[in-house]
Amino acid sequence: MIIIYRKFRWRNFKDCMYQTAKTVTMVMIILIGASCFTGVFLGLGGGTALVNAIIGLGLGKWGTYALMQIIYLILGCFIDWIGIIMITFPIFLPVAKALGFDMLWFTAMLAINLQMSFLTPPFGYALFYLSGMGIEGVNLGHIYRGVVPFLILQAIGVLICTLFPDVVVWLPNAMLGK
Repeated sequence: MIIIYRKFRWRNFKDCMYQTAKTVTMVMIILIGASCFTGVFLGLGGGTALVNAIIGLGLGKWGTYALMQIIYLILGCFIDWIGIIMITFPIFLPVAKALGFDMLWFTAMLAINLQMSFLTPPFGYALFYLSGMGIEGVNLGHIYRGVVPFLILQAIGVLICTLFPDVVVWLPNAMLGK
C-alpha cells in the first residue's frame, strides 16, 4: 500500500528493519534468559519447592487460582508475554494440576488474563503501540484513561469464564470428541 500511495522511502525502510532487528534480538535474549532461568530453577528442585509453598499457603483451590491470576496481571505491567510464560508456566501448571483444575481451561484462563495484561499500565505493550502511532492530540495519558473501560470488560470476561468454564472448553472438547 505504501508504494501505491508513493510514501515509500528507503530511509524509513532501513529504520523499520533496524527496529525490527532490535525487537527480535530483545525477544531472543528474553527467551534465552528465561530458558536458562527455568532450566536451572527446575533442575535444582526449585519448581517442586515453589509448588509445595504455593499449595501450602492454605488459600484453597480458588484462592490459589485468584492469586495466580493477580500475579499474571501484575507481571503484565512490567514483563512481556514471552517472559511471563517462560517464568510462570513451569510453576503454575504443576500447581493447577495438583489442585485438580482442567488443564485446558486453566491455560486458556492464563492466556485470557495475559491478553488483559497487554493493556495494563505502565508498560502495556498495546498502549505503547497506540502511542507510537503518533495520532495528533493523543498522548500516553489519554491512552491510559481510554483503556480503563476495556480492562473492565476483560476483567468481566475473565470472571465469566471462571464462573462458567464450559464457555472456554466447549469448542475444544467438541472438536476432540469429548
